[in-house]
Amino acid sequence: MDTTHNQLSGAEAVVRMLEAHGVTHVFGLCGDTSLPLYDALARLDHGITHVLTRDERSAAYMADGYARVTGKVGVCEGPSGGGATYILPGLVESNESSVPVLAITTDVPVSARGHFPLTELDQTTLYRPLTKWNKVIDTVGEIPQTMRTAFRAMTTGKPGTAHIGLPYDVQKQPAPDAKIWAQPEHGRYPAWRPGANPAEIERAAQAILSAKLPVFVCGGGVVISGAEGALAVLAESLNAPVCTTISGQGSLSDDHPLMVGVVGANGGVVQTREVLSKADLVVFIGCRAGSTSTEHRTVPGPDVPVVHIDIDPMVISCNYQTDVAIVADARLALEALGEAVAASLGSRVAGAGDGAALAGQARDGKRAAFAALAASRETPVKPEAVIDALNTLLPEDAIVVADPGTPCPYVSAHYRQKRAGRQVITNRAQGALGYSMSAAVGAWFGRPDATVLSLMGDGSFGFTVGELETIRRFNVPLKMIVFSNSVFGWIKASQKAGYEERYFSVDFNRTDHAAVARAFGVEAWTVDDPAKVEETIRAALAHDGPALVDVICQPLQDTAAPVSQWMG
Repeated sequence: MDTTHNQLSGAEAVVRMLEAHGVTHVFGLCGDTSLPLYDALARLDHGITHVLTRDERSAAYMADGYARVTGKVGVCEGPSGGGATYILPGLVESNESSVPVLAITTDVPVSARGHFPLTELDQTTLYRPLTKWNKVIDTVGEIPQTMRTAFRAMTTGKPGTAHIGLPYDVQKQPAPDAKIWAQPEHGRYPAWRPGANPAEIERAAQAILSAKLPVFVCGGGVVISGAEGALAVLAESLNAPVCTTISGQGSLSDDHPLMVGVVGANGGVVQTREVLSKADLVVFIGCRAGSTSTEHRTVPGPDVPVVHIDIDPMVISCNYQTDVAIVADARLALEALGEAVAASLGSRVAGAGDGAALAGQARDGKRAAFAALAASRETPVKPEAVIDALNTLLPEDAIVVADPGTPCPYVSAHYRQKRAGRQVITNRAQGALGYSMSAAVGAWFGRPDATVLSLMGDGSFGFTVGELETIRRFNVPLKMIVFSNSVFGWIKASQKAGYEERYFSVDFNRTDHAAVARAFGVEAWTVDDPAKVEETIRAALAHDGPALVDVICQPLQDTAAPVSQWMG
C-alpha cells in the first residue's frame, strides 16, 4: 500500500523503508555521520533490533550469516570514511557468494563535497565494482525509490549485495512526499524466480537418460534456491550419485544413500574423487565449476559431457564446454527436469550404474580412514578428533560456521550434516580469516532456537576477538572451538609443499584463548588430551550461555588434511 508520511526526515524514511521490507535486525557501528540515523532508530517504533558490533567488518559478516540461514536480506550499517572501508570486505564475500546483504554507509554532507571535510571518500567509485547495485543518495526525495531498487536488485536474478550511501544532511532534511511502500517479495530471496526453457529441459533429460552414470555436482545455488527436495526426487529416480562443492553442503543429508560428499581440492578425498571420475555425464547445478571444486578442471576431465544449470549465464561454459545449458532458478529447473526424466524413464539407456552402491562405497571408505585418525591418542590433538565429537554430539538443527583455514577442509570432508538445507556455512568466495565468529552471531540472531557453533583457527581468532564483548553483551549462546596451533596453517602447509619447507612469517606465539574468553565473561575450557576432547565439547554445548573450547591441535602442515593441492 502506498502511504504518504508528511512529517518524515530522511533518516526516518530510511527506517520506515527497512521496516516496510520486513527487516528486523540491523548490524552496525556508530559514527558521527550516522547520528541522525541512530536518533531515528532510537525514537521510532519499528520492531528492528540494532546489534552494535565492535568492527564494521564484523557487522557485514553478521548480516551475511543472518541472511544465509533466514532467506531474508541481511542489513549492516557503518559511518563514513574508515567505516565505509572496513565494512567492504564482508560485502565482497556476500556478493561473490550470492548472499543479499545491504550496507548503508552514512556520508559527509552533500553540501560539503569537494571542500575536504573529514572522512570524505568517493563511496560510489569504491563500491561500484564490488557490489551488485550501488548508489550514493543526493537528495532526500530519492530515498524510498533507492531502497526499493536496492532490495529488488539484491533478491532477484543472481542474489547479491547492495550499497547505499546516506549523506549526513540528507538524513536531516524533511521528506514531505516520501512514499513508504515495499514490494513484499523483495524482503526475501530468491524473488521472482526465472524458469527454464522447456526445450533445454527436454534436451537435458535426454542427455541424462542416455548416460550410464550421470553424476550431480551441487553448488551453493541448490541450497540458496531451496532445491533440495527437487534434487532428491530427480537423483532418486535415476539412482544417480550426488556430490557437492563446499558451499553446496546440505544439498542432501550426508546420510542420504546417494550422497557422496564434497569433491574438489579442499574437502575432497580419494573416495569421492573416484566417483566423479567414473561419470559419463556431469550435471553441475548452481556452481561455477571453478578451480577448487574441479581440481583445476581435471575432475571431471575436459572430455566429459556436461549439463550446467545456473541462474548466472556467465558461469556456464566458462570452464567446460557445455552440452546443455539451462539458465534458470535451480529449484524450478530441477522440478521441470524431474518431470521430464520421469516421463521418459522407460527409455533410459541399458546398463545404468548403481549410484547408491558407488556412493555407499565412497562414504564407507572415507569414514573408515577418518575413524582411524579420529581415534588416535597422539598429541597434539588431531583435528579429526574434534569433528568426530561434533558428529556425535551436535543436534540435528545445528548450524556450523567454519573459517576457511584449518576448520574448512575438515568440516567439508568429514562433518555429517544430519538433514538437508543450509546448516554448514563457510566463506568460500574470498576466504578471509575472521569470518566465523561474527557470521555465527548473525546466524544465531536469525535462528535463535538452533545450536550455533563457530569453528576457527587461532589466526582467525586474532582477527575477531573483540566480538566476544558483543556476544557477552547480547548473551548470545554461541559455542566456539579454536583450533590452536600457533600458525597461519594454510600458508605454512603451502610453503612445505611448494617451497621446500622455507617457512617465513607464518608462525606466531600461542595465546591462551580460554583465558581471553573468560576475560570477556565467556565460559571457556582448554583441552590438549585427545581422550578429553569429547567430554569437553559436551560440557561446552551443555553450558547455558556462550562458551569456548581451546583445542591444542596439530599444525595444519603436519596433518592428514583432506586437501589435494596446496598453493604453490
